[in-house]
Amino acid sequence: MPLSFLEFLVQLKNNPALLGTVLLTLAVLLVNGWTDAPNAIAGVVVTGALPFRSAVTLAAVCNLLGVLCVTSVNASVAETVYSIASFSGGPKAALTALCAAMTAIVLWAGLAWLFGIPTSESHALVAGISGAAVALEGSFACIRWDCWSKVWLGLILSAAAGFWAGRAAFKHLKHVKLFDHIVLPAQLPGAAALSFFHGAQDGQKFIGVFLLGSALAQGRADEDTFLIPFWLMALCALFMALGTLMGGKKIIDTVGRDMVALGPREGLAADLGSIACLFAATFLGLPVSTTHTRTCALLGVGSAGDARPDWHVAGRVVLAWLLTFPGCMAIGYWTAKLFLSWQQTP
Repeated sequence: MPLSFLEFLVQLKNNPALLGTVLLTLAVLLVNGWTDAPNAIAGVVVTGALPFRSAVTLAAVCNLLGVLCVTSVNASVAETVYSIASFSGGPKAALTALCAAMTAIVLWAGLAWLFGIPTSESHALVAGISGAAVALEGSFACIRWDCWSKVWLGLILSAAAGFWAGRAAFKHLKHVKLFDHIVLPAQLPGAAALSFFHGAQDGQKFIGVFLLGSALAQGRADEDTFLIPFWLMALCALFMALGTLMGGKKIIDTVGRDMVALGPREGLAADLGSIACLFAATFLGLPVSTTHTRTCALLGVGSAGDARPDWHVAGRVVLAWLLTFPGCMAIGYWTAKLFLSWQQTP
């Protein structure tokens, strides 16, 4: 039987660490919508196909639908996050470590937003959880490397395939006899689909965290927990949509103006390349970063067109990506150590 909302409320009442984890997870969902979703609408905003506020509303609605629709039929991305590491030491210690992991992700996402860097909460999530689990267990034996292999495979897909797909889409589009006033409205379904798959990918990852927290609160983490109730899908979808409505203009400027100067064709090509990669990854169950996929598609488009990418800005973005795994894992580790020491203090 799926976990009922009433049962979940009882768990929250009896487990302060679970309550803290849930509140932090909801905060990260807001931040995810705020910092990741702008990538999906960068093209339509920069090219003038949609005003900023209308584009944000479109992204919010499509994010919500993506979480609800795709998770109902394929929850394999959520399962990967759920299984990324094992937690032992009893419900109290395990939940404290998970709470520390979510704290680390909030800190990392806040720093990324401050500098206008489109980093990945998805990779921060798996790194933070893994770091906290290592702090709890005292070794890397708790890491489930088969699940991490999916993360690395998704990273390669999002980077290499995203770049290639964006480049290929633009090469085909630039030879098609279309006027800009036709290409501009064609970007709208592209932005909608990209936002939909952002919700499908990232919403599932946080559903996995909720289910992991609930399982740890009961002293277990078995596969039977993986019956996803509709109320949980709706909750994650709602908070991601609310975060998207908060905006994220600074990140749009970074990826759509500073890194690559987007015209209507470039924006449409980047959308098509990103959608193809996200569609494939979602239904293969690979937890890819929508930020990485979109950014690499933009770089692919720029490399094939007249508006060459600013590789200095691109390098700064890639550096942030490379630092996410070790950086967020380290923050998760030391935050968990701190939280666990507080828990043991009489």
